[in-house]
Amino acid sequence: MPASGVKSSRPAHRCTECGYTSAKWVGRCPECQAWGSIQEVGAVGSSPLRSVSAGPVSAKARPIGQVELAGARAVPTGITEFDRVLGGGLVPGALLLVAGEPGVGKSTLLLEVAHRVAAANGPTLVVSGEESAAQVRLRAERIGALHDDLYLAAETELSAVLAHVEDVAPTLLVLDSVQTVRSPAVDGTDGGATQVRAVATALSAVARSRNMTVILVGHVTKDGAIAGPRALEHLVDVVISFDGERHSTLRLVRATKNRFGPADEIGCFEIGDGGVVGVPDPSHLFVSRRSAPVPGSCVTVTMEGSRPLLAEVQALVASSGGGGSPRRAVSGLDSQRVAMVNAVVERRGGVRLADADVFAASVGGVRILEPAADLALALAIASASKDRPVPAGLIALGEVGLSGEIRRVGGTARRLAEAARQGYTAALVPEDSGPAPKGMRLVEVADLGGAIARLW
Repeated sequence: MPASGVKSSRPAHRCTECGYTSAKWVGRCPECQAWGSIQEVGAVGSSPLRSVSAGPVSAKARPIGQVELAGARAVPTGITEFDRVLGGGLVPGALLLVAGEPGVGKSTLLLEVAHRVAAANGPTLVVSGEESAAQVRLRAERIGALHDDLYLAAETELSAVLAHVEDVAPTLLVLDSVQTVRSPAVDGTDGGATQVRAVATALSAVARSRNMTVILVGHVTKDGAIAGPRALEHLVDVVISFDGERHSTLRLVRATKNRFGPADEIGCFEIGDGGVVGVPDPSHLFVSRRSAPVPGSCVTVTMEGSRPLLAEVQALVASSGGGGSPRRAVSGLDSQRVAMVNAVVERRGGVRLADADVFAASVGGVRILEPAADLALALAIASASKDRPVPAGLIALGEVGLSGEIRRVGGTARRLAEAARQGYTAALVPEDSGPAPKGMRLVEVADLGGAIARLW
């Protein structure tokens, strides 16, 4: 028996995939659900707590007003849409994570960013773990991103990446991708959570010591989430998602985390033979251009960060043929919200839809999730069912409640100003929505039944 008050040493077991620690061995990791990944590594609870004495400090604490900002100001990349998302540009010493589906254009955009930074601020280094240097060179030639200060390397070892950093001394490092680089000093499978965390931690320390910006490209899961441990997102300073449909040329860059600027901005790009090009005024991409209005279509204004964007919602109501349950198909919209609006249109708007197939979609590949588009969606469904178009030059703004009431939404003045700038002359809005912009007439409605009655 051990002496009283002395803890016995117990073997510790750690998961090589996610780092989960357990006092005993188990066949399956309770954290990441991996089989056979638990290995014995040491002891748990064998060392008593020790007191910590004061040690040397890296720099003396100063009043916050005396801290210098010169080395922490954002440096513009020259790509306006990308700088908008970043909050002004790349901050020296920052660690960025860019994630997106394969083939969406991440590598092409970041190669253009590296080219712009090399031309303006000095050497940049692109390290590819998925392609050879020759393949990256071909892409750079295609998009016109060749520069003497842009260096390329193809490596999958962390030590080799750090050696290139020592040799080139870049102001910007782009690592494509973080899942392909491994550290021999850390246990775990290549691309696993332990390896990814170790690589990101090492690069974060190098970035801050050298005042160098590091951009990590990350993979995504089949659900669209960033692959790897969530600790990776907490470790970096900026998390950017690169979204886009394969059949569409539109690409949207969103910041889901940003320590240096707003975390809800969006950048719009169009991908083509010449690479990824910024679109400063993307509203025309999300609205159909036609000579006359057609049934089943209504325009609204969504807010992406501080930017208002015109977006068109379309609906199609067709007879189900009397066999089985009616179909409900959605593209680019929240399916749960569409189902709710569909029920409110039938119950509160007096439009029969129980025996009809209803299809709803957004135009241009944009994804509309905010409730401000509820009224436009409801009017599009009613218009399709009645086979009567919404009047030309009209937009609709408002959240629809279950009792049919139409509620105000945030940023109404900015939304209406953008619609007026695009040439729209009338807006269907909730009550007390404020003054109308010059050249626009506001039609205030209290509920969905009143909105449908005002139009038809």
